[in-house]
Amino acid sequence: MKIYKANNIAGYLAQAFLKNPLTMIFGISIILLGYISLIVMPREEDPQIAVSGGSVIIALPGATPQEISNVIIKPLERRMNEIKGVENIYGTAMNNVGMVNVQYYIGEDREASNLKLYDKVMQNMDSLPMGAMRPLIKPFDIDIDIPILSVAFFKLEDEKIDNIKLYKTIRDLQQEINGLDDVSKTILKGAKRPQFNVMIDLDKLSSFHISLGQVAQSIQSISKNSPEIDVPTQNNELIVFGVKNAIEDIDDLKDLIIAQYRGSVIYLSDISEITYNYDIQNFQKVLLSYRDTNGEFRKAGDQLTLTVAKLKGTNAVTIADEVIKKIRESKEELQAQGVGYIVTRNYGIRANEAVNELVHHLVITIFIISLILIPFLGWRESLVVTIAVPMILALTLFIAYMTDQTINRITLFAFLLSLGLIVDDAIIVIENIHRHMHLAKSKFQDFDHLIVEATDEIGPSTNIATIAIILTMVPMAFVGGMMGQFMLPIPLNVPVALAVSLFVAYVFTPYLAKKLMKHKYKECELPGAENIGVFRNLSCKLENYLSVLLRKCSWSIKKWKK
Repeated sequence: MKIYKANNIAGYLAQAFLKNPLTMIFGISIILLGYISLIVMPREEDPQIAVSGGSVIIALPGATPQEISNVIIKPLERRMNEIKGVENIYGTAMNNVGMVNVQYYIGEDREASNLKLYDKVMQNMDSLPMGAMRPLIKPFDIDIDIPILSVAFFKLEDEKIDNIKLYKTIRDLQQEINGLDDVSKTILKGAKRPQFNVMIDLDKLSSFHISLGQVAQSIQSISKNSPEIDVPTQNNELIVFGVKNAIEDIDDLKDLIIAQYRGSVIYLSDISEITYNYDIQNFQKVLLSYRDTNGEFRKAGDQLTLTVAKLKGTNAVTIADEVIKKIRESKEELQAQGVGYIVTRNYGIRANEAVNELVHHLVITIFIISLILIPFLGWRESLVVTIAVPMILALTLFIAYMTDQTINRITLFAFLLSLGLIVDDAIIVIENIHRHMHLAKSKFQDFDHLIVEATDEIGPSTNIATIAIILTMVPMAFVGGMMGQFMLPIPLNVPVALAVSLFVAYVFTPYLAKKLMKHKYKECELPGAENIGVFRNLSCKLENYLSVLLRKCSWSIKKWKK
């Protein structure tokens, strides 16, 4: 039996895998790996974008926004402009405090950017105005700052629970949630936290010749957190907030020595009224209603919101489910204390629905492709393409999983975009095999010989066409800015899917054609054959001779009629 000599990669791959007993095992393994990747691959709604930047916050007690702008914001903005890679600088001046936000160009290394920001602030500490507190530098961490789940906890209408108890109850639950795997950060928003409120009488402060900075530094000496200072009230009193987590008793504050005046010690209680209550600066009113067990809407009391963020590259679906499960386990305890809850945002549900919807539409699309191919090639050829498409998607998914990618909206769009392209290679190979089967010379060919020759024949043109499409996608990977980061899954996955489609078309399409399709003509002895019986050989040659004779007669009759 004459062996066909392949001329390019298509023929080599078809010849190597056509009779290999491991080809079927290899194909089944690819399908299983793709399915496992689909199950375990992290799911999220949007791709994560690498953003570098940070905020520099400097407090100057007693200063107005105009003063903050002149002595803190403007000099700090000039210093930030000296940092290489900075794209935008935004300054905000408020009472007693100034804040400058620094944003680097997309693609800048986050750790290096944070180090440059910290270094520049530390270099210019000597230029801060007198009375300014130590700068607070807070880098942006977008990987863990975006919440995937938001839950609103509220007082039930018929229950009497104070704000401090509500806060402590949810804080304990927050601590348990923060201990779950892959949960990065939890934040309570709108909570009325317990704290010491110091109401300073500005008239007494002036009579003792004490500055507000002295009061703040004295309180800071016994507290872990710098106090936040608000504007004077209508009664000419100044409210100092934010003294928390460090002072055990209200007497500790009352006996705090602020200064000496004419030989006498001035205590904090001499110039202020000190109370233990919740943080009264959170004066925003929130109206929340909920549907009770009877389906009726009821007005809820004060509420606070717990937000949960995840670690980079983890599955938003499983994390959200675990957090909700943990909250449901505490449902009876919360109701006993007069607290209800509503899940106001679930990032995991939307990500999961998007992936499931894509899989559903992919199945429908593959089925439609099969139906279209049946009338043109036949149901066996259509079945070959139908099996090849899931193999391409499965191998592409596995490669994406191994390169630490996630399934998100843009990844799904990349698969949908590539779906219309990846079927081309398999269709081209199976169509050429189908065409060769109906050629006259196929009567004299072994079926394996025919498959390899047909695959090898279309190799160069198919390679060039696929590479050309891949090259149109590659430049998208070099797009800068926010859009380039957001659309990065397209140039990462579409070229891979196209390259995989070539591999599947050259390896598995010929193999499936051999298993599913049937050669309609008898095999005859070819030059060099030694294992075909004499009678079968003579019969086959006679049949071929008669077939050629009939074709010549038919051609002569048609010519005579013309």
